Amino acid sequence: MSGTSLDGIDGVLFDADRLAVAGHVYRPFAPALREELLALNAPGANELHRAALAANAVSRGYADVVAQLLEATGVARDRIRALGAHGQTVRHQPGGFDGYTTQLLNGALLAEQTGIDVVCDLRSRDVAAGGQGAPLVPAFHRALFGRGGEDVAVLNLGGIANLSLLHGDGRTGGFDCGPANCLMDGWIARHRGQAFDADGAWAASGRVLPELLAILLAEPFFALPPPKSTGRDLFHLAWLEARLTAGQAPEDVQATLLELTARSTADALKAAMPQARVLIACGGGALNGALMRRLAALLPGVALQSSAEHGLPVDQVEAAAFAWLAQRFVQRLPGNLPAVTGAAGPRLLGALYPA
Repeated sequence: MSGTSLDGIDGVLFDADRLAVAGHVYRPFAPALREELLALNAPGANELHRAALAANAVSRGYADVVAQLLEATGVARDRIRALGAHGQTVRHQPGGFDGYTTQLLNGALLAEQTGIDVVCDLRSRDVAAGGQGAPLVPAFHRALFGRGGEDVAVLNLGGIANLSLLHGDGRTGGFDCGPANCLMDGWIARHRGQAFDADGAWAASGRVLPELLAILLAEPFFALPPPKSTGRDLFHLAWLEARLTAGQAPEDVQATLLELTARSTADALKAAMPQARVLIACGGGALNGALMRRLAALLPGVALQSSAEHGLPVDQVEAAAFAWLAQRFVQRLPGNLPAVTGAAGPRLLGALYPA
């Protein structure tokens, strides 16, 4: 998995029968590849050629992660049933134009490089069926974190924040809430040359700007009812800059961006599952102490927990979800939840590149 945060690749060796991770490898993107992937989120010159080369580079990075996983765990290649490969999202427009989503990956190259069956292109079938193509993780969250008779919410804080709503009666909901790390990461990279705001320390050094926060929260996306999904197509630094005024200190803007994530997420949970008493956080944003403290303050009466408390570290959950989705494909079982994405019905997700 390589997500909207664009930091790099998380790979897991996943025992889907036991819902357990047997190994984990993280590989950061080379700075030049990260910059190119970020640039491909917006229109530019010679896009088709550049996107093809970037897809090849992402695929080679995935293959390296697979090789490292097999070496680290001592598991033979022929024991791997399939490789679930998400690819790198550069455009996500399920409701715009004619409806499409684009994840850069060369599945054929990845199959050649690894000698393992590759299941990829996991979002487009849901979009073709009229769905958002996202979030796809709620079904996996149900399998992993669901509790009979108890309402539990799961919050994934990657580049974008998304909620999974695991109702005690068996119903599952979910949707994208808005930005998580993508704006904060971009802002600190621009002003301090850092890839991310470690523990939210820079944000904590500033003060929230109420007027700016109100302008940011006025973005129509936040008021849309589910099903809904979003990405860097909407939430990017140009979106932020269009709402700034002169004289705002960079650290105060960062504090306001953290508050935007906390507020939009807390408001979404209160509206969609006000009875929830447990919120399980995962994704890189769950390591941001300042963000976690703010979420806890905004959600009194809700126990804010880490996925690590439930057996799966925060940086492994999403990669495990796409391994699980690959297993669903292999078993010819649907991977989407129409109640979450809005698709016309259950669909088999993915395309197969045999080894």
